[in-house]
Amino acid sequence: MTDTPELVLTDAPAATDVALISDHLDQFNIDATDIEDRKPLAVLAKDPDTGEVLGGVSGRTSLGLLFVDLFHLPASLRGSGLGSRMLRMAEEEARRRGCKAAVLYTISFQAPDFYRRHGWEAFGEIPCDPPGTSRIFMTKSLA
Repeated sequence: MTDTPELVLTDAPAATDVALISDHLDQFNIDATDIEDRKPLAVLAKDPDTGEVLGGVSGRTSLGLLFVDLFHLPASLRGSGLGSRMLRMAEEEARRRGCKAAVLYTISFQAPDFYRRHGWEAFGEIPCDPPGTSRIFMTKSLA
């Protein structure tokens, strides 16, 4: 390629484009580390009658870390211990995959206290909107 690539700014990237970027970065990491262990991880809460997903934990494991990307349960399922069980399941699977630590971020109005109750510790905080709100970056040892 001799021409400069066209740059396109979008708020709606195609899933295939995002996958291509992810796959290329994953290959770069494999080439640099000689470790090929990136794997999705999810714990889903499903309606027992319909099979419909009601909520869940979504993330991945890579290079010895569990990344929790998304975690949501509807209000009707909170406070029952279900979320704690789901988080434990994700952490246990990460340990089985050889992970030594886990990372995530939450927003100050979301669930930092939930994670703290489960042994997670904040290692950074960045103010965001609305005023008085922040993103809290957390970690937990899985060793």
